[in-house]
Amino acid sequence: MDNRFTDIVQLIKQSRTDAIRAVNTELINLYWNIGKYIIEKLEKSEWGDSVVTELAQLIQQNEPEIRGFSDKNIWRMKQFYETYRDFPKLSPLVREISWTHNMLIFSRCKRLH
Repeated sequence: MDNRFTDIVQLIKQSRTDAIRAVNTELINLYWNIGKYIIEKLEKSEWGDSVVTELAQLIQQNEPEIRGFSDKNIWRMKQFYETYRDFPKLSPLVREISWTHNMLIFSRCKRLH
């Protein structure tokens, strides 16, 4: 490669990495907020357990281009929030890793302590 452009190529690569990290953080925040919203509605008895399935079906029917919101995944969002909400030191850290890695950790741990 022509050495005159290595700095520019490095800038491109760094910006792509930063963009991926920013998107990941936003998705984790979205999943956290969805989990929080569902928990709050369930705790106030405004919603029943079947609402997650209804929500997943509504998203699939009305917004078919939106992926990743099956009832199983929405339940994971609920569990994600429920598990980490009482750990203020831990909750920012789980936002730094991908959803896939969070789910892998989540599935391998019997308990959080």
